[in-house]
Amino acid sequence: MKTTIFSTHKFDKPSLVKANDGKHELNFLEYRLTKETARLARGSKAVALFSNDNASAEVLDILYQQGIEYIVLRSAGFNHVDLKKADKLGLKVARVPAYSPYAIAEHTLALILTLNRKIVRAHNRVREQNFSLNGLTGFDLNGKTVGVIGTGKIGAVLVKILHGLGCKILAHDVSEDKNLIDLYDVIYTNCTTICKQADIISLHVPLTPSTRHLIDTEHITLMKEGVMLINTSRGGLVDTKAVIEGLKSGKIGYFGIDVYEEEEGLFFEDHSDTILQDDVIARLMTFNNVLITSHQAFLTETALKNIADTTIYNLDCFEEKVPSGNEVTLD
Repeated sequence: MKTTIFSTHKFDKPSLVKANDGKHELNFLEYRLTKETARLARGSKAVALFSNDNASAEVLDILYQQGIEYIVLRSAGFNHVDLKKADKLGLKVARVPAYSPYAIAEHTLALILTLNRKIVRAHNRVREQNFSLNGLTGFDLNGKTVGVIGTGKIGAVLVKILHGLGCKILAHDVSEDKNLIDLYDVIYTNCTTICKQADIISLHVPLTPSTRHLIDTEHITLMKEGVMLINTSRGGLVDTKAVIEGLKSGKIGYFGIDVYEEEEGLFFEDHSDTILQDDVIARLMTFNNVLITSHQAFLTETALKNIADTTIYNLDCFEEKVPSGNEVTLD
């Protein structure tokens, strides 16, 4: 099956080539999928999209006009795809439901530790031959209360890690995981209680209409003074402007993100020779208690292999017209 792969990067192309092993005709493009680039898929039967590609209704119309029948996502999330439009056009969509929960959970811990122990500031000082310890005081994670919002595959791995560090864990999810309760003494509660009691809050839920701006002014007001807030899930879970106000007031003492609600066209690209146009993220970057990574939590060798293997498997299933188990539907 001829497939156009949008948003190809140096880090993921080798794994896709290896997983494909010559089975499908892959057309690799560095361009991100937009309404301007969608026509580049002409002649293909499928497209492979990354998390920052634009699969809105307008773009799907253009893809359909080019002869596209299948969309394979190189991501677990699918909020960048207009599923109603895809269904109307008869476009089949499949995703990678799980590639490595350990990669995301471990990156979450990396953000927590780096912020807490002020690793970036310490590293920069030493490079300038400044070996002073003033302003570098952190806190013991042991005994701290951590709120994990979302205890699916990633959240569950993070709970296991945090339990090993001696943290008390509060959790919230639409369904409780009895294993987490039995093995790690997790206490399930609501978001309000987590905001009031947690020293650290980490987000691991999908982006839906009900979770958009889950962290807003109202919830931030409830949080403990100096709370640490971490988001390695979906940028839209956080009202970034409200967080900035929380940082300015001192309510939020630490903020670590690997995702950003306006990351489309920003993350995964080199903007070092241009003027940053996003005033919100530019403001975030002025705080020394904010740590931003550009959607790299997934970026491990294991995850890349799993993403590539599942992507090719989804193409195989579409070509053979058999269910993969990874289909994304409206319901």
